[in-house]
Amino acid sequence: MIAEAGLAALWLAAALAGLQLVLAAIGLRLDATRPATGDGPGVGAAEIMAAVRPVAIVQGLLALLAMALLIALFVRSDMSVQLVVANSHSDKPLLYKFSGAWGNHEGSMLLWVTILGLAGTTIAIVERRLPRATLIATLGAQAAIALGFYAFLLFSSNPFARLSPAAPDGQGLNPLLQDPGLAFHPPTLYIGYVGISVAFSFAVGALITRDVGPAFARAMRPWVLGAWIFLTLGITAGSYWAYYELGWGGWWFWDPVENASLMPWLAATALLHSVSVLATRDGLRAWTVMLAVVAFSMSMVGTFLVRSGILTSVHAFAVDPTRGSFILALLLLYIGGALLLFGLRIGTVRQGSTFELISREGALVANNLLLSVILGIVLIGTLYPIVAAAFGVQLSVGPPFFDKAAGPVALLLVAVMAVGPLLRWRRDDGQAALERMMLPIAVAALAMAAVFIVTGGIAILPFLGLGLAAGLAAASVAPLWKRNLRRTPLFTWGMVIAHLGIAVSLAGMASDSAFTKETLVAARVGEPHRVGPYTVRLDGISPVIGANWSALQARLSVRRGDDGAWFVLRPQSRFFSSPPTTTSESAIATRLDGQLYTVLGAPDGEGRWQLRLWWKPFVTFIWLGGALIALGGALSLLGRVRRDRQAVLREAYR
Repeated sequence: MIAEAGLAALWLAAALAGLQLVLAAIGLRLDATRPATGDGPGVGAAEIMAAVRPVAIVQGLLALLAMALLIALFVRSDMSVQLVVANSHSDKPLLYKFSGAWGNHEGSMLLWVTILGLAGTTIAIVERRLPRATLIATLGAQAAIALGFYAFLLFSSNPFARLSPAAPDGQGLNPLLQDPGLAFHPPTLYIGYVGISVAFSFAVGALITRDVGPAFARAMRPWVLGAWIFLTLGITAGSYWAYYELGWGGWWFWDPVENASLMPWLAATALLHSVSVLATRDGLRAWTVMLAVVAFSMSMVGTFLVRSGILTSVHAFAVDPTRGSFILALLLLYIGGALLLFGLRIGTVRQGSTFELISREGALVANNLLLSVILGIVLIGTLYPIVAAAFGVQLSVGPPFFDKAAGPVALLLVAVMAVGPLLRWRRDDGQAALERMMLPIAVAALAMAAVFIVTGGIAILPFLGLGLAAGLAAASVAPLWKRNLRRTPLFTWGMVIAHLGIAVSLAGMASDSAFTKETLVAARVGEPHRVGPYTVRLDGISPVIGANWSALQARLSVRRGDDGAWFVLRPQSRFFSSPPTTTSESAIATRLDGQLYTVLGAPDGEGRWQLRLWWKPFVTFIWLGGALIALGGALSLLGRVRRDRQAVLREAYR
């Protein structure tokens, strides 16, 4: 009965989403036609609008109930449910039974719509700053988005479908997904995607009611910031998961599904800067609304890529083109409708405050334009092979294209990012601004000189990357100069730490690109091999049994330099029986200046074993920087929420 209860909750949630949309549309229509006297056709609008909030709350709770019941089916290993049979096994560890509920197409879509429903619930409960009509229009837009995904689940991807007769046991979860990261990575990405959908709903609501202004931006900003934080965490965690789990030694491959999460992050980053200008300076009104549409478009494109069946990837969920057609129809409906509404209503959006080219707003506009260029490059590089394949032309667009096309633009973006916080709002004096930039410029120049002296020269992009990372690190702390640090607002600390995190990540990326050493050997037992500053010796191979796998495990004795202490690494080649899969489990030694990364390959039949060894200086800076970026975003969100609450309290006590 658990499956039937879950399906019933899903149907009820879908029905309430439809009711929420209808009530919002009727209420807005009646409110718009109400005469100035308050009599006539507008009578009843307030009562109808008042019903939208409770409907949104119950809808979100029903979606949460459906997700909880699906998790219960996985934990209980109910083999009468088709989804459980296809993606779990009774012998799986509890963690993978739990996370396996969303480690598949249907479950991940239910998680998506659950977070979407809970977001609507949160808006209905906590949002009190927007005019009533704009809030109701926002909740109506949320209901329209949710209704499409409910229909997708119920008619194309039912997670509660029964299997008759029940299977004796399940087929198991993809071994590559049997990792603690699976319990963290998808939910964080989905929260990010849903946060973007909320921003999109706010933008649609403001366009419908012609209420694009600072109040709308202040209501939307926490959702944009929250989405950006979770997207950052999800992408960072996913990058590190692929780095250590897939055993290929890289942290980013420009895989189309990796790009599917990067594109919304780029758009959300631009939107975050734009909405901040609108909320605090009443500028960039039309640009903010357009970026909200673009950001949601990118999240829908990502959903289409992952679930359409047109991609083959460990990250991709679905291989059924019918589901892809459904998602494509939703994409065209939502984005086409939003662009049509934007075109019809953008003429009603007033200009807002103006600013000079040399100003912090001007730098933020340049920042957004460069982010949009990078977004365009990634979008074209991702979709072009798919479009070409549809015409019978097989080609691939890989890291060389993205590195050469997006790399220089990204470095220019970093330079603009360093300049922005040093400029004043509205207008600035060019000479004074240049004087404030001298210290970051000097730091960048000294860093590049030091790199050249120490290395004798490296490739141009990593060379510039290391210099700009140092300059950005210096510029990122500029807002703290001559301040009372104890009285510095949290959102200022957040900006500083987030920009510093970008500098740290850039330094890690440049170092990995410039200084990585790789050694591929066929090693006999007892033979030493060198990689970077390390000596690695194969001491032997032994069998190992795990909870639901068996493995061949290498014992590697490792020493740094000629007089360092020996330590042991144990990379494995694992075999999973359900489903039958072989994976490489890397063994990594992390030090302050980098990582030694080891992978065990296959035997060659002559008593030797393939070993892949990497020395990757400062590669951990990539993920340390990602964590700092997310921390900075969290501090900024906390600071903004606290300031807004204080403003509300001051207004209440006047």
